[in-house]
Amino acid sequence: LTPENLTKTVEKRLMMAGGIAGLTAQQFIAVNGLMTVVAVGCSLLFAIILKAGTGKLLVFVFYGLMLGLFFPNFIVSRQIAARQARIQKDLPDVLDLVTVSVEAGLSFDGALGKLAEKMKGTLVDEFTRVLQEMRMGVTRRDSLKAMSARCGNKELALFVTALVQADQLGVSIGSVLRVQAVAIRKNRQQQIEQKAQKAPIQMLFPLVACIFPSLFIVILGPAAIKIAEQFAK
Repeated sequence: LTPENLTKTVEKRLMMAGGIAGLTAQQFIAVNGLMTVVAVGCSLLFAIILKAGTGKLLVFVFYGLMLGLFFPNFIVSRQIAARQARIQKDLPDVLDLVTVSVEAGLSFDGALGKLAEKMKGTLVDEFTRVLQEMRMGVTRRDSLKAMSARCGNKELALFVTALVQADQLGVSIGSVLRVQAVAIRKNRQQQIEQKAQKAPIQMLFPLVACIFPSLFIVILGPAAIKIAEQFAK
């Protein structure tokens, strides 16, 4: 992994996370390295204070190294997951509003402006950025593809691809938006049904670990007491 590839990977992850405290990729790598050095140093100091042997010293250093290296990346991964969840949740409603606006006679740019007025959220902010970039002279294709790369959402990527192809082929954007909105809502419904099917399995562990022992105590407790009293006699 070359430094250039590492920088590009970190830059992409920070972009998908929506940014971390305004840090650039190079700054994030520097902070990560600094945290690693501090974590390893604290581990060594802690091991020296406890007068740990060589084996325990290596264990402390290992845990400090893992903490320094992986904790910042863990934070980024959590933020990426949370951001993508918000985008996935808002996507059907956003597309519905854009579709209705275009079918009502507005241009795609006007529909994005109406979207910025009526709704709030991560995905709305991304479409607002697309609108700003187009007003600054960036092509619609490049703006939409950049948004798709920043969001990292598969359904949004398919939507962007369909819009770009419609723009290139001269197809009505309104019909494309309607088809994509319907498809995304159906996909969301399927995902909800799949989660509902997994719910009984996910409830199994709490039932076994928490509820069943309590039931056993309530049901078998009195009988166990009586049996103990009989053996005590």
